[in-house]
Amino acid sequence: MRLHSVPQWQGSGLGGASTRLPAGCEVLTALAEDLLGTPALRIPVGADTSAAEHGILNRAALLDNRGAQLTALENPEGPVLTIGGDCAADLVPLGVARYRYGSGLGVLWFDAHADINTPESSPSGAFNGMVLRALLGESDPEFAADPAVAPGRAVLVGTRAFDPAERALVDSGVVRHVPVPADPDDVVKALREADVSAVYVHIDVDVLDPGELVGSHDHEPGGLGVERLVECLDALDEFDVIGAAVTECATRDRTEAAPLAPVLEALRRRLAP
Repeated sequence: MRLHSVPQWQGSGLGGASTRLPAGCEVLTALAEDLLGTPALRIPVGADTSAAEHGILNRAALLDNRGAQLTALENPEGPVLTIGGDCAADLVPLGVARYRYGSGLGVLWFDAHADINTPESSPSGAFNGMVLRALLGESDPEFAADPAVAPGRAVLVGTRAFDPAERALVDSGVVRHVPVPADPDDVVKALREADVSAVYVHIDVDVLDPGELVGSHDHEPGGLGVERLVECLDALDEFDVIGAAVTECATRDRTEAAPLAPVLEALRRRLAP
């Protein structure tokens, strides 16, 4: 298993992202290195930002950040666990996985937010709220995945904050949804119904309730507990989990990141050959 660290922050529209997300990414990367016994490849991202273009904040910076990730993923030699800053750090790893594993790839998207806006529907212009929609092939042409994740093969888990356009997409069946409390049997059922041949797991740590993890970048009450998230991951033993990412950790304090240790260990169990 490879461990990649991508301290991207430009996909976030929240204050303090430029310092909090890189710091949190490094804290969680160091924790993962210790727990998994493998050094991380730290992939550089740009320090500068730019104004909104085509409805996307920091669009130029986000485009500039992609090259180093693509180079690192040319020959990954096994599953890759990405520790990201913002959720959009997972655009390249998941897009590469879709290219390699074909249209049967399923996506489990653990997140308090749906991340399925477009530049036209987004109220903020923050690309971390558009990244899953881009992976479905609908976005600014520079970001839209090609090939895209097939309709019905992305499953939101633990999501509890939807913009109106996002809710409409879920209601249409383009994206499936397993709400809180996210029973592991329901997660497995959703993947079975999606008829997937392999699974990629994305975790924004704000899927957890703020009472379980104070170190997330955004806080939405009513989330999952760490134990329930681990149960959902452990329930995936019938599926081929081919990659994963953990994003949006925003604490400088390793003690505050420590509740994520069981999540990292569960991902190791899923990704280990």
